Amino acid sequence: MKELAADGIPVAVTCRALKLARQPYYRWLAAPVADVDLVEAYRANALFDAHRDDPEFGYRYLVEEARDAGEPMAERTAWRICSQNRLWSVFGKRKRGKNGKHGPPVHDDLVERDFTASGPNQLWLSDITEHRTGEGKLYLCAIKDAFSNRIVGYSIDSRMKSRLATRALHSAVVRRRGCRRVHPTF
Repeated sequence: MKELAADGIPVAVTCRALKLARQPYYRWLAAPVADVDLVEAYRANALFDAHRDDPEFGYRYLVEEARDAGEPMAERTAWRICSQNRLWSVFGKRKRGKNGKHGPPVHDDLVERDFTASGPNQLWLSDITEHRTGEGKLYLCAIKDAFSNRIVGYSIDSRMKSRLATRALHSAVVRRRGCRRVHPTF
């Protein structure tokens, strides 16, 4: 409408043709976007970017990513923005039966709960731990040989993603060059 007014067409005529009231137009012209809406849009963009990078994360992890990107907000605010825009984790929530008991194991128990090995490179165990530091969280994935009780591979990262485990497994395979086959049981 500014362009039409610059061409000499009165605002009243333009508003009448577009079936708009003049008062809301002038109100918008004075303050096109409220400061609150602008802050909300920046926060939403930070959450969208974090969700696009890591769609497996829920709002609690997304709010940390947004804070790291320079958009601080409360977890409740992040939850509201995520729920309004349907930014859900791709994994969703675990469902339990009516009696509250856990369901079957997520992965097959290939070792049948027997964590002993008669020789090296027969059974590797893995675990991921989270460590809080002054600069944020740090994740460590370690691969342990059940026979020697030694760490044969590890990986450290600031984000807990699948590449953390695959790098640790690759590290273990490189260090133990003689192993013929590897069955990761994460």
